[in-house]
Amino acid sequence: MAKMNPYLNFDGNAEEAFNFYRSVFGGEFAGGIMKMGDSPGCEGITEAEKDRVMHVALPIKGGDMLMASDTVPSMGQKLEAGNSNYICISPESREEADHLFQNLSAGGEVEMPMQEQFWGGYFGSFKDKFGICWMINYDSSPKTP
Repeated sequence: MAKMNPYLNFDGNAEEAFNFYRSVFGGEFAGGIMKMGDSPGCEGITEAEKDRVMHVALPIKGGDMLMASDTVPSMGQKLEAGNSNYICISPESREEADHLFQNLSAGGEVEMPMQEQFWGGYFGSFKDKFGICWMINYDSSPKTP
């Protein structure tokens, strides 16, 4: 079965965002942070763009990977942030759900606070301070043996 990993784009603040995400999830970046200036063919980009992130990956508990890069405006790339994409996290406990919600939503905009839902989930959603939309959904329905 295929594995899906969210890949985010930023407009020059991918490193700041991923240092923030690492402070919430823990762990270390897989392969470090690759910069645009480290890649072949970067001669045509500006000096400021050479410090932008070409690729960063943060392993998340359970084997998932959160990945990102910055756009390169001089190559015609333009970030158009919107709500067409959410990252949904399914934690293993209500406590972990509260921890993730509280820390990831810090400085952002809460859409729906964490609360019990009719489908048996403990759910909340928000846009973080970097404009990324998140959903936290802990399955709190009783488990049948």
